Amino acid sequence: MDFDLIDPIGHDDEPRRPFRNHRLRRGVYVLPSALTVANLLCGYYAVLATLDGQMDNAARAIGFAIVFDSLDGRVARAMGTNSEFGKQFDSLADVISFGIAPAFLAYAWGVKLAAYAPGVSGAGYLIQLGWLIGFFFLCCCAWRLARFNIQGMAPGSNRFFVGMPTPAAAGMIAAVVHFVRDPIENPSLSVLWLVLVAVLGILMSSTIRHYSFKDIQWTKRRPSLFVVALAMLIGAIWFFSQYTLLVIAGAYTAHGLVLQLVRVVRHRTASRHA
Repeated sequence: MDFDLIDPIGHDDEPRRPFRNHRLRRGVYVLPSALTVANLLCGYYAVLATLDGQMDNAARAIGFAIVFDSLDGRVARAMGTNSEFGKQFDSLADVISFGIAPAFLAYAWGVKLAAYAPGVSGAGYLIQLGWLIGFFFLCCCAWRLARFNIQGMAPGSNRFFVGMPTPAAAGMIAAVVHFVRDPIENPSLSVLWLVLVAVLGILMSSTIRHYSFKDIQWTKRRPSLFVVALAMLIGAIWFFSQYTLLVIAGAYTAHGLVLQLVRVVRHRTASRHA
């Protein structure tokens, strides 16, 4: 009797997988999940740093969360380990790192001191406006993530997101805080700051397309000039992070509006000539 033909589980029609390969396949999922946990940890630390008054450290933590968030999805796709669990886990982590953490930071850095500055009238209204807009930003972040989980990328191509990505909106807040560092004490500037936070929330929940960079194939050969430019960008971020990160965040925030304006102009021009 040939015992090698007997399946101990009783499923003769299923291919038998070696136990070692099964354990290896389970272990592969650890890396993208670990990157998501690192993203979540950065968001949690950003909240604690904000409560302790360490605003610049909170902004830096949000920046590191953006890096980890950009890596976990790419690693999962590259290793073939993307799953529905990882997708939902990443979204929950993003709510903390790119919703709650920047909302806390925006309120503590841009509203709290300005509302209680000497000689300021209507401090209560500014405080209420501050937490209301912060909550609006958080709701838009959760709305954006839920919509992305259902609809995905823009129809027809993975080159564009529908609405501003939540890491980009949080990165804009973190870049401004990192650039200025000192909290806002002028009520007028505080109102302008809240307008910016509200605009970021609107962009997240809008249908304005933003470039995703997902069509860039990093494994392909690139000209040496591309490597030099990338090295210069990394060096600029390392040595001049305040200016470089603000320019990058501001340019990405504005480019969606510019592309939308170009599409509207082209559509109206085409309809006139039709």
